[in-house]
Formats: sequence, C-alpha cells, structure tokens
Amino acid sequence: MLDWLKNLNKEYPEFWKTYLAKFDKKSTRFVVLSTETSGLNPVKDVILSIGSFAVVDNSIFIGDSFETVLLQYKFLHDNGLSNEFIVESKMKKLGEAEAIQTLIEYIGNAILVGHHIDFDVDMINAALERFDCGRLKNEALDVDVMHRKLNDINDKQFSLDELCTAYNIPKSDRNSSAEDAYKTALLFLKLKSRLGIK
Repeated sequence: MLDWLKNLNKEYPEFWKTYLAKFDKKSTRFVVLSTETSGLNPVKDVILSIGSFAVVDNSIFIGDSFETVLLQYKFLHDNGLSNEFIVESKMKKLGEAEAIQTLIEYIGNAILVGHHIDFDVDMINAALERFDCGRLKNEALDVDVMHRKLNDINDKQFSLDELCTAYNIPKSDRNSSAEDAYKTALLFLKLKSRLGIK
C-alpha cells in the first residue's frame, strides 16, 4: 500500500512530465524505431544503439530522424564484452540517461513502428525505470504483425530480411539500427497502404 502511495506522489524528471503532457491529442506522426542491444533480456541487457525515422503523410522524413550509440562502457566491461563497436562507430555517442531523454523528446506522442516493436519498447521501458520515469504511452505497430494480418498467417513470425525479400525492399551489407529502421520504414509504407491505415 505504501509503494502505491509513494508512486502517486512521485516527482518525475521534467522531460518525462513534458512527454506525458503531449498525449492530450492523437498524433499523425509515426516514428519507425530500431534498437541494437547487448542481448534479449530487458532486465539484464542494455541498448547499444538506436536508429529512427519519422513517417508523415506516407513519406519518410530523413531530416526528422534520431540516431545514436549509447555509451555502455560499464555494462560491457562488467560482462567481459568488447567495446570495439562503441569505439569504432562514427555515430553520435551519448550516455544512457542523455540518449533516453533525447529519444523521448524526439518521439513525443508519435505512433511507434518497428519489427518486433514490443521488444524495443520493453528495452526502452527498462532504461526509463532506471531514471525514475514511467512506461512509454505511445501506441505501437509491428510490421511483422501487419504482414501476418494482411496474409492471414497465425503460426509463423518473419525476420526483417524475410519481410524485405517478400516486399522487394533492398537489403544492404551494413547492419545498424538506423539501417534497420529505414528498411522497416519502407516496409511500413507498403503495409500501411495495403492495410488502408491512414
């Protein structure tokens, strides 16, 4: 009972209060999001990089994007993992707290889109919890679920590469969260049109 009362009067960081205030109206902006993580467990693992693009009125806005590498030296060191990826990357690098705050400011009340987006949302929520924030309130759409709905498939999940092949989205040798977000955005536009989503 005391935990519930404590949460009721919890003082959230300013950026989180600003984010919560944006949900008074529905967004027409979609944010296609991809994360690269140290593993598949939101409790034990961390986000290593984030890539995202905005989609508005059936167009991908390259200028309305967010991409960063998260400086997770302590996690990598404590788990005996290489930090070569962080050192060699030419992308903007931010500490986890700054990266998550910047991401929340970027997405606002947009509808999130991704390939297996629930996992990305779980990873972001785990990071938000570390900074005494609540959970994401954004609606979310998954391109794999959209594909299965369009084709009436209930018994199989599809990889991003399989979906790209099915919808003639070019693949690239470069593998990054931003590259995955861009491919997912192209997929989303095709699926959105076929499913009649406005």
